[in-house]
Amino acid sequence: MTNSHQNPTAAVTTASTTASAITASATTAIRAEPVTGTGPATPEKDFDGRTVLVTGGTSGMGLTTARVLLERGANVVITGRDDARLRRAETALAGAALGGAGRAGTGPAPSDRVFAVRADSASPADLARLAERVGERYGHLHGVFANAGVGVFEPPAEVTEESFDRTVDVNFKGVFFTVQHALPLLERAPGGGAAIVLNASWTLHRGLPDAPVYAATKAAVHNLARTLGSAFAGRGIRVNSVSPGYIVTEMFHEVITEPTQQEAVRAAVPLGRLGESADVAETVAFLLSPRAAYITGQDLVVDGGVVAVASPW
Repeated sequence: MTNSHQNPTAAVTTASTTASAITASATTAIRAEPVTGTGPATPEKDFDGRTVLVTGGTSGMGLTTARVLLERGANVVITGRDDARLRRAETALAGAALGGAGRAGTGPAPSDRVFAVRADSASPADLARLAERVGERYGHLHGVFANAGVGVFEPPAEVTEESFDRTVDVNFKGVFFTVQHALPLLERAPGGGAAIVLNASWTLHRGLPDAPVYAATKAAVHNLARTLGSAFAGRGIRVNSVSPGYIVTEMFHEVITEPTQQEAVRAAVPLGRLGESADVAETVAFLLSPRAAYITGQDLVVDGGVVAVASPW
């Protein structure tokens, strides 16, 4: 007669053997996966052959981001409203294009890798013409950094209709229509994997008494990143926002003019220093690159800890 009760020792041995087999199989499968994912072997090759639009690219975070992208092999389109500033930026970026990855022998000439277009981000008509010119020049886009913005800081009682409209027109309406007009170009990106980064602000995470309209537009920008991230996911296009903190740019010096004020701001940063445009540029480059291929609808705060960490200073 067969015993209906299994030997406990045999059951444990069988289970152990099965678990070992599963572990070995899983280990083999994991080792078979490339450790670098689908991206290039090094960050320096992230943008070889890719074309990226940077609005507001004549100074500060926009100009620095354009330089980083060029150095990593991208073709870069920059925009601005002032012809003289646009030409200066174009000239400055030509040097970065000379040393960009992917140039050796086979890449386009530096003059072909930088394209400066005069456009007011508050004007949907200008943005439509911008997209048309980019399409004529390159035929597609792999990425957009919607960076153009204005900073108007005034208490609620002093906000005028003119300043309200200008802030909303550039910071929110301009961002939306930049993306809308760029969308057909992003959908034509060879190999897919296009990405969009919207420039928001740490002020969307904390209430400031002197920035009601500015902060509201930046909160709208991040919400746009989430809603467009949902809308474009099926098309393989990622959308994220970046929220800079206190970054030393022309706008920073225009708003915080006194050295004592600047020192007080620095002391409020847990990491003990003010941010640089390069801090934001590196973050944007990551979000636009294949290395961020599984990230969409997020806001990445680049503020030295201001929002999330108490300052020890």
